[in-house]
Amino acid sequence: MKWAFFDCYKLYKQGVSVMEKEIKGNGFALIPLGIFILLFIGTAVVTKDFYSMPVVLASLIAAGVALAMNRKENFMKKVEVFCRGAGNSNIILMILVFLLAGAFAETAKKIGAVDSIVNLGISLLPASLLVVGLFLIGCFISISMGTSMGTIVALAPIGIGIAEQTGISVALTLSAVIGGAMFGDNLSMISDTTIAAVRTQNTKMKDKFKVNFFIVLPAAIITAIIYGFLTMGEKAAIDGGKSFEFITVLPYLGVLIAAIVGVNVLIVLVSGTLFAGVVGLFNGTFGVSGLVSTVTDGIKGMEDLAMIALIIGGMIEVIRYNGGVQYVLDKILNRVKSRKGAEFGIAGLATILDLSTANNTISIIMGGPLAKNISLEYHVDARKSASILDIFSGSVQGMLPYGAQLLAAAGLASISPLALIPYSIYPLLTAVAGIIAISINYPSFRKETTVEE
Repeated sequence: MKWAFFDCYKLYKQGVSVMEKEIKGNGFALIPLGIFILLFIGTAVVTKDFYSMPVVLASLIAAGVALAMNRKENFMKKVEVFCRGAGNSNIILMILVFLLAGAFAETAKKIGAVDSIVNLGISLLPASLLVVGLFLIGCFISISMGTSMGTIVALAPIGIGIAEQTGISVALTLSAVIGGAMFGDNLSMISDTTIAAVRTQNTKMKDKFKVNFFIVLPAAIITAIIYGFLTMGEKAAIDGGKSFEFITVLPYLGVLIAAIVGVNVLIVLVSGTLFAGVVGLFNGTFGVSGLVSTVTDGIKGMEDLAMIALIIGGMIEVIRYNGGVQYVLDKILNRVKSRKGAEFGIAGLATILDLSTANNTISIIMGGPLAKNISLEYHVDARKSASILDIFSGSVQGMLPYGAQLLAAAGLASISPLALIPYSIYPLLTAVAGIIAISINYPSFRKETTVEE
């Protein structure tokens, strides 16, 4: 199933090559991205209000600017490029996950599943350790199931429930969920990003795992400690006599178990919603019409995210078509002069591509061949180049307010994704750990291994 993603991407790239000529770098093509960031983040900074500029409006304005640029190109051709980007299989899959996640979260919440799980957690752990526990559970689930999005849609409602019961900031609990989810993108053997990094750098999965493990593990440990300090002394604002109903916990247990054993995230969410619906019908929470209404409400709650994903996907494809991404790549490659510089160049490559595509898997696939060329020319070990690609693309993705992870978590909580950034501790620390590892040449290798050995 994981390999099928690459087949889809190859078909996508073939379609691109047929429809357009060779792309030349053009710095002006990045203007729409700058406008989007200025409108979305700049407005929040100036007004001190995360909600002053809706993401949909900011993305629409930026997309309009992108379509208005490059007057040498036919307007309908640019619209075609925009639609191709918006209709990319990865974007559509992301939207399906958003909608199904909304349906499951709303149904599970309606039957009391979230409250039961939170009450169970509070009965087992002090409130001051709940966020730490949430982060560690996220780490375990993400490394087991290999998808950050699956981890987020499974745990975000629990994070929201913990915030409501304890008074801890919902942005803090959701950031712990996202941090734990991104941990799996760094280390899971079945993660798309891990597979992409290993394949493009022609190295072994276990060797890349070892390199990543020793770089990001300190970041995860420090993150857990920081969350412990941030929530020290917190107490649960809950009635001590309030208990949990085990039957309402079953849908979440089913979802988590199915996710861990590797069931496709779409199947997990559909089956989880049906399971929660059956429980709700059984205990009289709602009738059939109430179940339909609940599922509909959950889907409607994620419609804005679906629109944002489509618009940003289209805008980024127009930017790429106009030469914005190539311009940045050219600038990075022209500055590489040494092995250490090559490693920082690969890190910059992963960072810029993820900022430009808002997808860490796609950024690795796009930048992987270039990173391989750089590593060969400057004698960077393939294990290290694969690790750098994974670490820095994942770090950016975990802090990107228009990335799928933050959008999904924020959408479920009805908050701005910008509110999550100040608490994005693990993604930030992984970037710091990656920079330190490059600076001190850690780890050092005696012999490079490849998949052919």
